[in-house]
Amino acid sequence: MTDDLGSGRPLLLLHGGAGPLSVRAFGGLLAEDFRVLVPTIPGFDGTPRPDHLRTVDDLAVHWLDLLAELDLRDVTVVGSSVGGWTAARMALEPGDRVGRVVLLDAVGIDVPGQPIAMIDPASLPPERAAVFAANAAVLASYAGEPYMHDPTLRARLAGVRVPTLVVWGESDAVVTPDYGRAYAAAIPGAEFVLVEGAGHLPQMEQPERTRALVREFAAR
Repeated sequence: MTDDLGSGRPLLLLHGGAGPLSVRAFGGLLAEDFRVLVPTIPGFDGTPRPDHLRTVDDLAVHWLDLLAELDLRDVTVVGSSVGGWTAARMALEPGDRVGRVVLLDAVGIDVPGQPIAMIDPASLPPERAAVFAANAAVLASYAGEPYMHDPTLRARLAGVRVPTLVVWGESDAVVTPDYGRAYAAAIPGAEFVLVEGAGHLPQMEQPERTRALVREFAAR
């Protein structure tokens, strides 16, 4: 299932473990400037999950196939958490579908001394906690072992050749800003921006600031 919002330059907005609700309102904001595609990870929110979709790498290819079906090129890919991991993987694939990448508090790499914490559903609003609990098993099956990261990804990010912006909530308790700085350092030429007053989901906690960062970066 993919929401298709707005018009203009194409932007693919990928959610993470908090589910599509965590990016839906932000997609509406971005749709004032872009044509925004907001897909749901297959298996989340009770959606069908084809047997061949087993890993984050599979998701990266799946979303690239979606862009190919729509004949879209030079797409800005914005990914939150596991969606950021997926966006980073998409940027490593050959071709011209991905034009630039924005990583919002992405997971996926191994940084010694910077463990990836788990989101406590009890800390979320009731409507989000219920969705998160229902999706947790699906997320775990995609992320694999070791959970929430690929031990080979950090080194491979040196192969990213598209402009990359790494946006991080200053109070993120899932992956710290130092983890985010390590992510940016692994990608040639990547920029790192800290968002005050935000935790793991800056697109929800500081949507206008995060929108402005995406819009400015995509307009370069």
